[in-house]
Amino acid sequence: MGCLTFGGGYAMVSVLEREIIAKKGWITMEEVMDYYTIAQVTPGVIAVNVSTFIGYKRCGLLGGIVSTLSFVLPGVTLVTIAAFCLSRFSSLPVVRHTIAGVRVAVGALILNTTIKLCKGYFKIGKEIVFFLTAFALSAFLSASPVLLIAAAGLGGFFLYSPRKKH
Repeated sequence: MGCLTFGGGYAMVSVLEREIIAKKGWITMEEVMDYYTIAQVTPGVIAVNVSTFIGYKRCGLLGGIVSTLSFVLPGVTLVTIAAFCLSRFSSLPVVRHTIAGVRVAVGALILNTTIKLCKGYFKIGKEIVFFLTAFALSAFLSASPVLLIAAAGLGGFFLYSPRKKH
């Protein structure tokens, strides 16, 4: 998937859903959403982190290492070749138009992923309130992503943690 998934981690969800969930049955969509959540707050590229989590779940530490290397090496090789070619041919109209077309397709994949992730997350009204609040603070007030994530984590802790009954 590392050399065939354009557009980063979010564009990869459709491929993950088809190949890893539907065909192989290695993980569930809920696990993918959990992995994406964790991958967003850990250092590194989301797609690589998710790949590492899946490999680790399937085969432990060795699986995580092999999965990471298998995901990264083909993509790095392809990007290196593409960068070399683009630096030489980027002025050609066919190359510029091709990149513009790929950019549009990646946008569509990311939108598709956003819709899928939203369907999986919004099970009750609390999630919708969290989402709309975070979206409004981010889009209209340019709130810091770090503060939004910290506030959502704290809110989730209090909202979802089991309460002791006296």
